[in-house]
Amino acid sequence: MEEFVSIIVKSGTSAVNLSLYTLLPVMVVLMAFMRVLEAKKILYFISKALSPVLKLFGIHGLGAFAMLQTLFIGFAAPISTLAIMEGKSYSRKELAAVFAMILAMSQANAVFPLLTVGLEFDFTLVSSLIGGIVAASTTYYIFTRSMESADGHAEAEVDDESDKKLLPLLVEGGQRGMQIVAQSVPMLMLALFAVNVFNSIGLIGLAEKALSPLTDLMQIPSIAVLPFLTKYLAGGTAMMGVSLDLVGTGKMTSLELNRIAGWMINPLDLVGIGLYMSAGPKTASIAKIAIPGALIGIAVRGFLHFVFF
Repeated sequence: MEEFVSIIVKSGTSAVNLSLYTLLPVMVVLMAFMRVLEAKKILYFISKALSPVLKLFGIHGLGAFAMLQTLFIGFAAPISTLAIMEGKSYSRKELAAVFAMILAMSQANAVFPLLTVGLEFDFTLVSSLIGGIVAASTTYYIFTRSMESADGHAEAEVDDESDKKLLPLLVEGGQRGMQIVAQSVPMLMLALFAVNVFNSIGLIGLAEKALSPLTDLMQIPSIAVLPFLTKYLAGGTAMMGVSLDLVGTGKMTSLELNRIAGWMINPLDLVGIGLYMSAGPKTASIAKIAIPGALIGIAVRGFLHFVFF
């Protein structure tokens, strides 16, 4: 019992330290900045300018906006865009392509904190764009080739908040960042607690031993199995917390983190898929079509990171 309580305290201490001294400052500042870009419609106009090009890859209309939301705001931000697309004249074919794109890209809420331990932002951004485009085009032109696409779409404007003052927007964005951190604390604690329990009973060691041929081939330490398992079972936030802890304690280097980032940093997990399917019945119905396309996009991203690093 004493060891059990010790694991709880150790896990809680690690989660609080990560939340207060890493997540909080990063998310408050960056979310404040992104809130200004969002309210002033800068992100929207960028996405509108990119739409004619992205349309060639099966990313229609508001899909470009969903792309920027994933990259610069967080994995939950595109849910509202998917819901809007359901209510417009977007076909299941076009929605599936955008869904696949989102699932294959790196989400800002995991990328921004990992920058503090050496994640290469520029390369992660480029690989994310490539992976997202591959996922969307594969889904649009191969997996949904028998489906019909819509002829046109009613243009959906985002809320006009351009008249809002700068300071209130910064405060609002900072508060949003604080909310994200506050909501992530329980998941971080539970994830770190589960990891420590599994480690103490030897399950992590068995998983590392079983997958050692693969990790040796990838030239990464066997401990890298841990964030992978955490990510696909508990979600990107839990993976991010475990990765921060591993790099912070020296069990994994920033180079090794970058080497596996293409496979690991994306919303394609049990938590992410469940949240995106809540956008509406049409989105939920095309999940099984979008996931294969997303997996191809993630495979491309993973290969790029592995080769480059």
